Amino acid sequence: MRRTGFAPAKVNLFLHVDPVDADGYHPLVSLMVFANAGDRVSIAPADRFELAVEGAFAGTLAGEALSGNLIWRAALRLFDAAGLNPPPIRLTLDKALPVAAGLGGGSSDAGAALKLLRDNFAHQLDDMTLERIAGELGADGPVCLWARPAVGEGRGDTLSSAPSLPPLPAVLVNPRQACSTGQVYRTFDALGAVGGADRPALADHYATAAEAITALAPCRNDLERPALEVCPVIAEVLTALRARPESRLARLSGSGATCFALCETVAEAHALAQALTESHPDWWVRPCQLGGPWPQA
Repeated sequence: MRRTGFAPAKVNLFLHVDPVDADGYHPLVSLMVFANAGDRVSIAPADRFELAVEGAFAGTLAGEALSGNLIWRAALRLFDAAGLNPPPIRLTLDKALPVAAGLGGGSSDAGAALKLLRDNFAHQLDDMTLERIAGELGADGPVCLWARPAVGEGRGDTLSSAPSLPPLPAVLVNPRQACSTGQVYRTFDALGAVGGADRPALADHYATAAEAITALAPCRNDLERPALEVCPVIAEVLTALRARPESRLARLSGSGATCFALCETVAEAHALAQALTESHPDWWVRPCQLGGPWPQA
């Protein structure tokens, strides 16, 4: 029997970054939320334990070594923690999100796989064990495991509760160009980019999208300038988003190259997505809501 889990895109509503510290890391503060757009991970009986990749962006991962795939690594770590041999199943990733896009796709895919595999083969593993495994795969692992809004600090893995937000109508736009996180951070250092891991004063609750947008407007993404150096087409995406009346706030997500626009209504988000799809048919454009509700897996 085939079972499927949803792996939502992660969006950094703001990302405040300090210069590199003595340990070689960049302390940061970020408000992370999740979209009702994303990948899907499924499991089904097979002759042996294997991983398949399909979907719109499967070709981007073609030739990737299994040892580098976060789903594969997560699965092996889970079975090792449970003292089990990998069962004869096929893990399938339906890759709907762009790769190296600043959306936490790999971490979210791994989180969906961990939950599916625990629920079907390793009930004895508790949530803390899943979080430990997710954290071993990367700083985004724990927050992407549960896909709940959170404020990340330090290396991004020190998590605290986010303000209560309504579902935020949004549009995600990627120019179909990968943007290397490592290269963006190296450029951040080389530019001497002015940033700072300051935590903005946010209310505990925002009742409407308009209230949340007003509160987020003074925030920023400190990786935007270096990302523009690495992937100049991002400037074109942001310009197109900011020129539209439906877009109340447009910003880069993570290290890019995906940008997002927040709108006040679902109708505005769909109108913005349609306009951008027509004017830039080569871009990946998705209307969505940040904060759910999640589609059926």
